[in-house]
Amino acid sequence: MLQSCTTQSPLFPPTILYNEGWLLRLVLDWFSAHRVSDHPLSFYDGSRWFSEALLPSAFLARPEGDPLAEGWTHADGVVGHLAIGKKGKADTSLLQEATHFAVLEAKMLSGLSSGVKNASFYDQAARTVACIAEVISRAKRCPLAIPHLGFYVLAPQSQIERGVFAQAMDRDSIGQKVEKRVKQYTGAKDEWHLEWFLPTFEQIEIGVVSWEELIATVREHDSADANSLKKFYDECCHCARLTTPPSRHARGVHHQEETPG
Repeated sequence: MLQSCTTQSPLFPPTILYNEGWLLRLVLDWFSAHRVSDHPLSFYDGSRWFSEALLPSAFLARPEGDPLAEGWTHADGVVGHLAIGKKGKADTSLLQEATHFAVLEAKMLSGLSSGVKNASFYDQAARTVACIAEVISRAKRCPLAIPHLGFYVLAPQSQIERGVFAQAMDRDSIGQKVEKRVKQYTGAKDEWHLEWFLPTFEQIEIGVVSWEELIATVREHDSADANSLKKFYDECCHCARLTTPPSRHARGVHHQEETPG
């Protein structure tokens, strides 16, 4: 059935297989099996990965009702010293002595989302970094004790060069948007912002990495694996171009899904 995707008579839309989600899983599987040092996707002793994870937010609905509330956030991938499914099948939490935690967003021809229902300015990058701080807060783990802490967008080099992610991934922009979100709560979230977000923000690495660079890193260790990844990536690019409307492709935007909390 999977092999039919590249024929003239596929049994289902090729994008079910050839998409950024499966590309990310293949890349993470490779990095988990190969020790690559000083890389955003480096694994450390005890690290694991999970795709389609859920991250808690500091702005979940309060018991008395909350018109500003948001749900849990989908993360395309998480890596580190973490546990999955303590309260639900995909919720993410840190291990007690965690020193590694990274959240990954995988993109092809879309950009990061522009906001959430109750805060149109609160884009996907700001929201994800804030959720990372909330995961750390729930673990009661000092952010400065997590030396390998990051948020990375993985995307085609062409999208990066076009500046699709530049504004959203700007550190000042992220910090300002989270601060604005906190101010919506008129003091109720000030302590969280001071004790958890700001130390997390000081420690975290934020960046954009191209699929091409990742494949090149794989090639340094195993050309056969790199060739297989390159072939899969090329199919993903081909399918994305066929299924993305020209207007959306030009703008590089998409609608963010939000999971109820």
